[in-house]
Amino acid sequence: MVSPRLLPMRALVQRVSHAVVSVGGEVVGEIGPGLCALVGVGPEDAEAAADRLAAKIWQLRVFPDSAGDMNRSASELGYAVLVVSQFTLYADTSRGRRPSFVRAAPPDKARVLVERVVQALRAAGAEVATGRFGAMMQVSLVNEGPVTVMLET
Repeated sequence: MVSPRLLPMRALVQRVSHAVVSVGGEVVGEIGPGLCALVGVGPEDAEAAADRLAAKIWQLRVFPDSAGDMNRSASELGYAVLVVSQFTLYADTSRGRRPSFVRAAPPDKARVLVERVVQALRAAGAEVATGRFGAMMQVSLVNEGPVTVMLET
């Protein structure tokens, strides 16, 4: 078994033209062009990891420049970020087909660090929408490209 100390904080980031997250039919977060970041927290993560992850998300160069190359970031373009907590990024299926989530941080810790990512993004100037931590959410998005990148601290 891999030591939890070896598991970094993670975000699965998608370049989107539109993204929305709903809970029970109610829209709780929505953005136009920008990034949808599914954020997972490991048991050994701390505030510094959340700050590093936020910086990586905000500075990630996945938007096209005038030549069509991925050289622009959401921060440069003033695009928004939708942050959705996602403990399933730590799913372990090495022992079968039913995922184990023992490598994910406990909910109380994860809630604090996902919120820290949101706060760090906002402090950097991002417009941030969020899901609702711990809720059964429905996320709909239009992935542009498609561009999907896994970030780790």
